[in-house]
Amino acid sequence: MKERYYLVREDILPEAVLKTIQVKQLLASGEVKTVYDATMQIGLSRSAFYKYKDGIHLLNQLERERIVTISFDLEHRSGILSEVLTKIASFGGNVLTINQSIPLQGRANVVISVEISNLIEELDELLQTLHKLTGVKRIHIVGQG
Repeated sequence: MKERYYLVREDILPEAVLKTIQVKQLLASGEVKTVYDATMQIGLSRSAFYKYKDGIHLLNQLERERIVTISFDLEHRSGILSEVLTKIASFGGNVLTINQSIPLQGRANVVISVEISNLIEELDELLQTLHKLTGVKRIHIVGQG
């Protein structure tokens, strides 16, 4: 199932979701050391915290991490994916995920998610450089956040 995201106004969120954010903020700030201490202080059960913790984030936290998902069609030959990954790293990109299809008719589709907050060049420059690599047949951005 594809994940879907919504931008929701705070005042319509259930209390448990709002308290989960408060617990996460306490833990991140170092004011408390354990989930138990944070949930006790906020008045939230640990089970509710664990239910919601991976699904709720402050919008400004997500904005700090710039992530781009790039789809490539690569020739099926040894070393081309390694060249792509090396080039991404040389630009300061941090590869988060790699999904590759089985090669068909001499090509494989590879989808790579890259954190680009620390790029030393513009994203367009990285994409142009990647497209020039021998064996890269097609490249396009699938998503950006």
